[in-house]
Amino acid sequence: MKITFYGHASLGIQIDDINILVDPFITGNEKASHIDINRLKADYIMVTHAHQDHILDVEAIAKRTGAVIISNFEIVTHFNNLGLEGHPMNHGGQWDFEFGNVKYVNAIHTSSFPDGTYGGQPGGFIIESEHKNIYIAGDTALTFDMKLIPLQTKLDLAILPIGDNFTMGINDAILASDFVECDKILGCHFDTFGYIEIDHEVAKRKFFEKDKDLMLLEIGESIEL
Repeated sequence: MKITFYGHASLGIQIDDINILVDPFITGNEKASHIDINRLKADYIMVTHAHQDHILDVEAIAKRTGAVIISNFEIVTHFNNLGLEGHPMNHGGQWDFEFGNVKYVNAIHTSSFPDGTYGGQPGGFIIESEHKNIYIAGDTALTFDMKLIPLQTKLDLAILPIGDNFTMGINDAILASDFVECDKILGCHFDTFGYIEIDHEVAKRKFFEKDKDLMLLEIGESIEL
């Protein structure tokens, strides 16, 4: 499994020959100006919630690639109405896709489209592939619901928001990693704009002091699990 960070909460996940994008917000992020969305591969696009900084490039990429959009019912219906293909889910539900099993789990946040219309309830995703299991928390506060995850899934990586103000900050993300019983963390939702700028060295040190590994990738950088 290869995971590429495209800035903010945008990710590329490659599982064998399947390419998945998560929350593509790239053209609106000046820090990601070197990423060309017309070169990105996508068989699926996973969307955690409807805010513009998570859906901005969904339509353009899905129209070009024919990607299937995986999200809550309201978001998938929105994109269905634009002529795009989607697979609707809701909290607690799971589905076996060709790349692995996906479960849609709770997140504490809000969700509305840029025009203010209802975007359904926000969520996160657990992907169980043949060899590796990951948790994509989406935009969320710390929640005890996270404690349910390790009862069913042994995680290899947790992708957590760490920018604070709109989501968890560093201290709550450390607790979240305890809740999900995963000490390998990929940080996201930080530095895009002033409200969520963080001190990288302080963040890494706080995780290290708890015997955890926090990875903060450069935009376009990848890791392999």
